[in-house]
Amino acid sequence: MKPQDQIRLNNDGYESATGRLFADRGNGRITDLSKVRLLRCGVDTVRQLYRGLIRPHIMALFEVPGSIVDFAGQRWHSGRVGRDSGYQYKLQNADLGLILLIKNFNAKLESAGPHLKIEVSPHAIDNLSPERLQARLDYYAEHILSNVEINQCAVHLALDLQGWTPPTDLVARMHCRARTHRDISGINEINWATKSSVYGRGETSMFGSANGVQLCIYNKTEQARATDKLDYWESVWKRRDSFDDNDPDNYDPNQDVWRIELRYHHSIIQQFASGSVDLQSGSVIDTSSFAAFSGHLDGLWRYGLSQFKLLCRPGYFEPFWTLIREDVKVDIEADSLLDDTEYKRYYKTSRGFSGKNVELFLGNFVSLLAREQVGAKKAFDRLKEWECWPVIRDHYAAKGMSERDLYKHIKALLEERHVRWGRAV
Repeated sequence: MKPQDQIRLNNDGYESATGRLFADRGNGRITDLSKVRLLRCGVDTVRQLYRGLIRPHIMALFEVPGSIVDFAGQRWHSGRVGRDSGYQYKLQNADLGLILLIKNFNAKLESAGPHLKIEVSPHAIDNLSPERLQARLDYYAEHILSNVEINQCAVHLALDLQGWTPPTDLVARMHCRARTHRDISGINEINWATKSSVYGRGETSMFGSANGVQLCIYNKTEQARATDKLDYWESVWKRRDSFDDNDPDNYDPNQDVWRIELRYHHSIIQQFASGSVDLQSGSVIDTSSFAAFSGHLDGLWRYGLSQFKLLCRPGYFEPFWTLIREDVKVDIEADSLLDDTEYKRYYKTSRGFSGKNVELFLGNFVSLLAREQVGAKKAFDRLKEWECWPVIRDHYAAKGMSERDLYKHIKALLEERHVRWGRAV
């Protein structure tokens, strides 16, 4: 059953859609959120993907890794990047706020493929309208690829606020489909595959996986200070008008800012494209480019806060969660299409074909691991990074196996092959 919101009241005790007093329907308890200051909700990251054929002269930019090169009328730092990024090379210009990731690891250089991802920093997003930013991204894509096609985009939405701190029992009261919770406290980092827990002060909590929808709650002041970007963010918080009409200058430099961030992988954005409908025309929405998708960011914000549910007690939303879901609008130069769109994700599951495909793959996968003497932990980590991991995970979940159970299953299969066939498979 969908959780209910508490009753919102104004200071006179009357029901109000914008009231900051919340009355619990069950016990009549009043929660006062008048001191919560919503500073800004904006796009923190854009990742725009492109397909095409890499122009031959581009690879010459990486002949001397770490050098400064000329490209498309600007100076860039060139270099190689780790395999985890999915790409081999990068061009970076921090002044422009852009990183160009080039040459997909899984596609041949001489073939057309998803060879370009452009990552955009907050200050570049903040300084340009979606249309102007998209034009700039397309400009660089045209210089890198021939037969260029916009592939898809990914976004991070971030709300910065004061006057609220995460409750100590945040994990226990956060309800979501995510199988993973991560809590980082100081220098400690703990991961749970099948349950959630709290450790220390909980300076950062993350729910969900990087290849899906991820919720992050963390102390933005501490993070900005650690990365030497506090001056920039303070200028943003001071410059931005708040969501509170009667309190336009509500940033307090003596109080920490907390951030609530929703991170959407590009595959999730594609699911929105396949499942969401324009109520006026009946057509599916366009999410391929950031400019096309920018009008749907309010819808994306609300969707995320309905997937991750902070409850005060069973069946009822925490008043704070209602406040940030209903009152927050994404600060961007685009007309919101929230009221004109029915948002829904469409995604494939392993039910669409025989589960034997998954099990045959896993058997062959384990045989190759045994032959190469790869350990179970390393193998399982690599498997979770693969694009087809959700199908594999869901197939075994339908059989009552958790991720931890699946890891144990792989470990047992590896041991069986070593015992039966020896380590020189």
